Amino acid sequence: MEAVKRWQSDWRYPTTLLCIYGFFSTVKPLEPFLIPYMTGPDKNLTTEQVNSQIFPVWTYSYLSVLVPVFLLTDWLRYKPVVVFQCVMLFITTALLLWTESVPAMQAMQFFYGVVTASEVAYFSYIYSVVDLKRYRKATSYSRSVQLLGYTVGSVLGQLLVSFSLMSYSNILVFTLVLTAIALLTSCFLPMPQQSMFFHRRHTGQTTATEGTKSNGDGTVDATEHTSGSKISLEEVRDEKVDKSREIEEDAVKGQEEKVAEDFKRSAGAESCGQVLLQLWRDFRQCYSSRQLLYWSVWWAMATCGYNQTVNYVQVLWEHVQPSQNFSIYNGGVEAVSNLLSAATAYGIGFTEVRWEQWGELALGGFSGLGAAALFLMTFIGNIWVCYTGYVIFKCLYMLLITIAMYQIAADLSMERYALVFGANTFGALALQTIITSVVVDSRGLGLTIIPQEHCDLEPLSAGQGMAEK
Repeated sequence: MEAVKRWQSDWRYPTTLLCIYGFFSTVKPLEPFLIPYMTGPDKNLTTEQVNSQIFPVWTYSYLSVLVPVFLLTDWLRYKPVVVFQCVMLFITTALLLWTESVPAMQAMQFFYGVVTASEVAYFSYIYSVVDLKRYRKATSYSRSVQLLGYTVGSVLGQLLVSFSLMSYSNILVFTLVLTAIALLTSCFLPMPQQSMFFHRRHTGQTTATEGTKSNGDGTVDATEHTSGSKISLEEVRDEKVDKSREIEEDAVKGQEEKVAEDFKRSAGAESCGQVLLQLWRDFRQCYSSRQLLYWSVWWAMATCGYNQTVNYVQVLWEHVQPSQNFSIYNGGVEAVSNLLSAATAYGIGFTEVRWEQWGELALGGFSGLGAAALFLMTFIGNIWVCYTGYVIFKCLYMLLITIAMYQIAADLSMERYALVFGANTFGALALQTIITSVVVDSRGLGLTIIPQEHCDLEPLSAGQGMAEK
């Protein structure tokens, strides 16, 4: 039992559970074949419906729920939102399996937007239960295990589809089982004791609960006075000791209740207006650092370009080679990209590089390579060039985003990391929403996939220019 208690108190215990959750929640064998599944006989949807009516809902829902989920994550102290994320993932998969109409698929995309918005809880949780010196390893583990899950899912999907071992529907049923395992694992995560704003550790909280002796508002004097009175009464008459003790205990108890009431009132006030004020103050303090601002602007722009690319890359693959069934290789391409991305993310945890010195050069150089890969994907028009460019682009993004996560987590406290992560993601989603509504949505320009990819290059290139300044 002692060994179990020591293991549960060690940083490896929550990290291991979170990694198990991250693995099973990201094993999605059907994801590389989502476009063939939705446009095939199972759903009978057109590519235009998927591209212009269904996929944009994910971007809009992601943006709309990100801030509420972020505040809810802090108020509930991370773990409940992690469990909630898995429930929403289960609902998303169920809708994809058992519904067919465009409105139902739009609802599915809405729930998936909630899932992706809840990732703020997944990446913030680990920083609330581990020490600062463990941030780099915890970041690399949690990021790489997710990518490993995507890799296993892609390989599994490729094998199941290539050898016709399972139909698309049965693959989704299998995904529901994996999601249930992730949900069970999330329930065993230890509950963090504090969070960013709603459950901060107060200096007066301990004194309020322990008694009035250590309070600085006159309680010490009152206690000492009653103690002195008790001693004098004992010297005069023993039979009055019990009565004096009762009076003393009633006075101290009343004072403790008053202090506790005052503390509750102050905590309640802080959970409303003062929390928002404190959030704004911390936001300004975080972004007053130029170095942090560089990383954050790159994060927002690159994440916007990455999300758009990943969201529509299968449409591009179908466009490049419409007459040949190259979609059977989608799982293998996703597997290779996720495996290499996981290796790069994991390797960051063991590299001793002064990113504060070389970070801007890395941002500029690798972002330029990623933009070049996207240009080749759209201009060459060869499916194998598209596959190769996608693998390079994804690996470079995962390398840089892991560095950015670690850099911010190392420079800031846990709660400020969560704040910056949420703000950066919100910036990325705001930019992505603008691009989607203007370029992709059928109510906007409704462009085809090639012009869309050209528009998606701009955020990444802008991030490169920012880093090189």
